[in-house]
Amino acid sequence: MSNGQKPDPCSIIIFGVTGDLAHRLVIPALYNLTTGKLLPENFCIVGIARKGMSSDELRDSLMKGLHQFTTRKIDETLAKQLLSCVTCIEADPKDPASFDALRDQLDKLEARRETGGNRLFYLATPPTAFLPIAKGLARTGMLKENGMWRRLVIEKPFGTDLASAQELNHELLKLMDEHQIYRIDHYLGKETVQNILVLRFANGMFEPIWNRNHIDHIQITVDEKIGVGHRGSFYDATGALRDMVPNHLFQLLALVTMGPPSRFDAHAVRSEKAEVLSSIQIQSEEEALKNSVRGQYRGGKVGDLEIEDYRKTENIKPGSTTETYAALKLTIDNWRWAGVPFYLRTGKALGIKRTEIAIKFKQAPFAMFRNTPVDKLSQNYLVISTEPVEGIELQFNTKVPGPTINIDGVEMKFRYKDYFNAEPSTGYETLIYDCMIGDNILFQRADSVEAGWRAVQPFLDAWKKAGARGLKIYDAGTEGPEEADELLARDGRSWRKLA
Repeated sequence: MSNGQKPDPCSIIIFGVTGDLAHRLVIPALYNLTTGKLLPENFCIVGIARKGMSSDELRDSLMKGLHQFTTRKIDETLAKQLLSCVTCIEADPKDPASFDALRDQLDKLEARRETGGNRLFYLATPPTAFLPIAKGLARTGMLKENGMWRRLVIEKPFGTDLASAQELNHELLKLMDEHQIYRIDHYLGKETVQNILVLRFANGMFEPIWNRNHIDHIQITVDEKIGVGHRGSFYDATGALRDMVPNHLFQLLALVTMGPPSRFDAHAVRSEKAEVLSSIQIQSEEEALKNSVRGQYRGGKVGDLEIEDYRKTENIKPGSTTETYAALKLTIDNWRWAGVPFYLRTGKALGIKRTEIAIKFKQAPFAMFRNTPVDKLSQNYLVISTEPVEGIELQFNTKVPGPTINIDGVEMKFRYKDYFNAEPSTGYETLIYDCMIGDNILFQRADSVEAGWRAVQPFLDAWKKAGARGLKIYDAGTEGPEEADELLARDGRSWRKLA
């Protein structure tokens, strides 16, 4: 979200460098930044591995990953140039002494590379390692900012419920300042998601009608075609609600509902996001059960892909009641959104991969068309899509050509690929670049994280007590459980259909 300035000389130290996240997203994103000349001149990558691995072996592994997961055609010269600055160092969060050795090796390496002591620590690790790594870095003085910057990037999930998120925030803030912590959510790296702020606040036509007087309701959908795959042990302990709602869906919710910030900087934007998330009505467990649907997929076909029953998937507990689909109805208790319902849904093994925000405007009065052949007006939607195609769509009514008054709904579509010759990206490029220049506008603050978990907690508690009762089974390849339709139907509304 910056103006393209060159980052300061720095080192990026990746914990979990041998894992899927580093190979699939982080290194390809760094390569894409290299092609855009957005990395500093004096720069190095330090991969932290728990088991013995040489720097040459790590470079070979990362090069294979780059060829496998790249979003762009590889320039071998640039790829080798990027990976030539990779050094592998062994360290283990369970071995405190290894952090002393890590500090000494980093000092020597950075003196040679002339990186100025600026360090970006990227935790591409399981959540259980977040705090031990942070404590090891703090104990050895590697988080102290004495004339240089030190930043810590933490992936989701940030906690598993409200209490654990509060505890993690509390412990981290004993080790470093809030401005040093970058809680990353790759959804916020998508161009269309960032464009929500520009769409709302840089166009005089939208913000005056962006409120309860003109908007009937808002739907936020994140559907996935894939099942849980090889993530069975993680997913069965997590579920769709924890995995997607307090982070991805609530970040979209915050961007589309926040008030206008006083200025376009991190403090102002993040404060508005925190305020609107804290305004989500906290439901009782009884209300949470009434205003939610949880489902679990059984075997079926998604396109040409056969997907087996969730409970037959590897590392899933027999008789598991973990949800693979979640739909919620929420309200926001502030002046702008009073009385406007927000419907959120996310699930796996569904008929289409889709991420969109659909803003449904109130119907125009029908009275003037009462004596015409028109029997109803089409619905007015503004739809912001990030997958499978990034773009914005406006649905409105127009007259059908001819001598009589006939009205039909039409669509105006904006697609990024039609207007801008943008290179494909991983979604991490903007986020990693912003980390290096110290712009945390796209990163969650502690109060936002806790506000999200606070709103979700009643659903977690109610579903845990309900157990198998209330878990709805749906076929893979469908739109999810039928009960999700009833969640809106009782309000006289309906989900936008898969398309």
